[in-house]
Amino acid sequence: MTDHDRAAARREITHALLTALERRHEVLDTIVEADDRAASVGAVAQLLGVSTLGAEAIMGMSFADLTKTARKRNSEELDDLNSQLSFTQAERPASTAENFDLRPFDPDADSDLFAARTTEIGSAGDGSGSPAGVLDDEIASAKDRMFAEEAAWFVALEGSDKVGLVFGELTDAGEVSVRIWIHPEHRKKGYGTAALRKSRSEMASVFPGVPMVIRAPGAPA
Repeated sequence: MTDHDRAAARREITHALLTALERRHEVLDTIVEADDRAASVGAVAQLLGVSTLGAEAIMGMSFADLTKTARKRNSEELDDLNSQLSFTQAERPASTAENFDLRPFDPDADSDLFAARTTEIGSAGDGSGSPAGVLDDEIASAKDRMFAEEAAWFVALEGSDKVGLVFGELTDAGEVSVRIWIHPEHRKKGYGTAALRKSRSEMASVFPGVPMVIRAPGAPA
């Protein structure tokens, strides 16, 4: 996650907390009426018009956060974050991963996306840094590695739109090398940050207990 995305996420949380305090009676009624924590988060997010990230922060508030001093501190922090950031959350809508997902790479259906990546980057998909080979051979090799549980490739999705690829390759050093490529048409919107967040749990599922190392992408995300 970039420094800007971290600051934007913090701003999102701080704004949500202040909004919740301003409408604390409504928030409390909403939480009391919810069946469980997950339902509470969704209901609070809808009530206040905040992200799931912000609603989770609201659910985690302690009584100490309700004091005048704490509210003043949050307000000052929000003012400071607003002065630091030159973009709004709406300009990087994917950075909080609200409507973002990863699904396994399909060698047939996703060959066009991999072809676009290879045309731009020019290197092999295995992360070795060697020049890219014939597209069909590259995909066949990746398919073999995935079957052998030596690799895990994912397609980054915004709804039904394919916006990029996430590559995980098991190295000789016993690490998972993770690379993220975002299609040029979808860059500067926070998809790289969202892909990084989502990939942690996906890679941990495929490679349990194996350290994950994020490699610099071949092109900016």
